[in-house]
Amino acid sequence: MAGKSSVERFDLIVVGSGPGGYVAAIRAAQLGMNVACVEADKLGGVCLNIGCIPTKALLTSALLVNEMKEGARHGIVAKDVSFDLAPAQKRSRAVADQMNKGIAFLFKKNKVTHIQGFGRLEGKGRVEVEAQGGKKTVYEASHVIIATGSRPRDLPILKIDEDRIWSSTGALMREKAPASLLIVGAGAIGMEFADVYDSYGTKVTIVEMLDRILPLEDADVSKFMERSFKKRGVDVYTSARFENAAVHDDGVRATFKDAKGETHEIDVEYVLSAVGRVPNSEGLGLEKAGVQTDDRGFIVVDAAMRTNVPGVYAIGDVAGHQLLAHKASHEGITCVERIAGKGEGTVDYGNVPNCTYCHPEVASVGLTEEQARAKGFDIEVGKLPWVAIGRAVALGHTDGFVKIIRDKKYSEILGAHIVGPSATELIAEFVVGRHLESTVEELERAIHPHPTLSEGVSEGALAALGRPIHI
Repeated sequence: MAGKSSVERFDLIVVGSGPGGYVAAIRAAQLGMNVACVEADKLGGVCLNIGCIPTKALLTSALLVNEMKEGARHGIVAKDVSFDLAPAQKRSRAVADQMNKGIAFLFKKNKVTHIQGFGRLEGKGRVEVEAQGGKKTVYEASHVIIATGSRPRDLPILKIDEDRIWSSTGALMREKAPASLLIVGAGAIGMEFADVYDSYGTKVTIVEMLDRILPLEDADVSKFMERSFKKRGVDVYTSARFENAAVHDDGVRATFKDAKGETHEIDVEYVLSAVGRVPNSEGLGLEKAGVQTDDRGFIVVDAAMRTNVPGVYAIGDVAGHQLLAHKASHEGITCVERIAGKGEGTVDYGNVPNCTYCHPEVASVGLTEEQARAKGFDIEVGKLPWVAIGRAVALGHTDGFVKIIRDKKYSEILGAHIVGPSATELIAEFVVGRHLESTVEELERAIHPHPTLSEGVSEGALAALGRPIHI
C-alpha cells in the first residue's frame, strides 16, 4: 500500500544487553510488550562476559589455591604442588560463555528479538542499528531504553593498551601470572585482581590516591583489609600520587609519590589501571535527540528512569548512581513496569549493597559510621569478630568482623559492614531488614540456625545493643 512504512516496529527497544538491558527486555516481554534488544557485542554486556561473572570464577580459583597452601592443617599433604593461572582463566571464560548462552535462551523463551549491531537514536521513536558490515537499519518503537553501560576510565598519564597497561579486561584475559604487577586504584576491581594475582605468585603493589583502600567502605573495613593484604606480602601505598608509566620492551617503569611526598620508581612487568569507569554515552545520538547528560557524560533521569525526552529512558551505569549490576537490574524492572502501567515503584539508592569478592570478602549496605555521625544520628556501634562464631572457627576463616550501626532513637539499622567468610551472601539479610524497616532487635529475635555464619548477623545485632553473648 502506497505510503505505508516498511520499518519494523516494536513497543520497546532496549539498547544494550547488560544486566540492566537484558533484564528490562525480559520483564517487558513478560508484561506483554513486543520487545527488541540491540547489542553490538555478546549478550550479557560487561558484567557477564568480561566483568562480574568471569572475575568471580577467577576469585573462586584463587581461594582454592590459598586453601591448598594450607592443606596440611586439614590432613591434605601433597608434594610438588604447583599453581597455574591458565586453566583458571580458561574455566572463567567457559563460565562466561555458559551464561551468555543462557541469555540467548531466555530471549528466545520470552520472545525478545535480538538485533545485532550498534544502536543509536534517530529521531522520535526511531533507533538506527549499524551492523558489523556497516549496513544501517532503522526500527521504530513507542519507548526506547538506553542501557549501554560503562567502560574503564583512561588517564592521560596511564593510557590503557591491554599490552603492558591493562584495564580489568586485559587482567582477566591473561593465561600466565606475571612476576610483578602494579595496580593503580584500590577500589573493588583493584583489590579483586590483587587477590587473584597474589594468589598465583605475582608480586603485587597497590597505589591508591585516597587515604585508604576500598575508600567507599567503612574506615574500620579499609584498615582491616590493608593489614590483611600487607600480611600476604602485598605492598600498599595510600594517599599516593601516580605520576608516570614508561613502557619498555621488558615491562613498565612506574613512578609515584607516597604519602610523605617521597618519589618511588619501580620496574614491573605490567600495570593494571583500576581508577574507575566512564559512561558509554557517546555516539548514541543523544545530542541530536536532545537527551540531557551531566558534565561527566551520564544521562540525566528522574525516579522513573525517564530522560527529558518523552519516550526515552536510561538505566544502569550510563544513568549514574552506583555502577553496579544489581542496581542496573532493579532500574530495568522499575522502568518497564512503570512504562507498562503496572507499578509506581522507584529504586532505593540508599539500600544498594556493595560487594568486593577478594578474600576476605567485603560487603556493606547503608551508612558508614563516619556518615552516620556526620548526619547527626545518635548511634550505637556493635562490632563482632568472627572468632566468636563457631562455624567460622570450624571453617578456619575467622579473619574479619560484622559491624552494625544503629540509631538509638528508633533502633533503625543505619548501616551494616561485613569483612570475612561469605560476607557478600550475608549482607542480603541486612538489605532485606532495612527494606522492611526492621529494628536491630528484630534481627536478633529472629532465630538463626546453629552452627552457621548467619549467627554473625544475630550476634552482631546483640553487639549493637550493647549485650553480646559470645564476646
